Amino acid sequence: MKILALEFSSPQRSVAVIQPGGFHETLGSQEPFALIDEALRDAQCEREQIDCLAIGLGPGSYTGIRSAISIAQGWQLARPVKLLGVSSAEAIAAQAQAEGATGRVHVLVDAQRGEFYLASYDLAPNGSREIERLRIVSADDVTQRAGIGGTLIGPEVTKWFPAGKTIFPRAAVLGQLASTRTDFVAGEKIEPIYLRETKFVKAPPPRIIG
Repeated sequence: MKILALEFSSPQRSVAVIQPGGFHETLGSQEPFALIDEALRDAQCEREQIDCLAIGLGPGSYTGIRSAISIAQGWQLARPVKLLGVSSAEAIAAQAQAEGATGRVHVLVDAQRGEFYLASYDLAPNGSREIERLRIVSADDVTQRAGIGGTLIGPEVTKWFPAGKTIFPRAAVLGQLASTRTDFVAGEKIEPIYLRETKFVKAPPPRIIG
């Protein structure tokens, strides 16, 4: 199966083609289709040959994630491809493991409003295991968690916690995670990972001016 992976949840965007025998990955800040075209060209792969699109669902840049989802939805409308959504937090942990990190890590992503997305993993040379699910926490909670043990990792973690380690989610690792899964979804079912409860404010009744 040939997989096109899109990871746009962080400031470092990446696209990768994963196919039997290896992968080709493109990193950059250019517009999405330029990254896609470059990755396909490097992999000597045509769009028609892609069997599955894997999308990083965040948490992270809402605009970037929505862009990746829109591309995947449009692609599925045009061609009979499978779609998979993968947690970008899981991809960050897997990327850290691929870079040789071991032991406990806490994946940290900015959630705005002075809060953070946090998930904890145990990393071993042969893989990773989630030990605490993704949730929204305060800065104090992050400090407390780091004090218990483990390394803070994430795309921009050193902006708030200098002792942390910058790790970006990468499309190549995202695609490799997707290659082990079969929970494909229809395009209209894919949604970003956004843990906040959506709140609607009812508009006041119209004023009658007599």
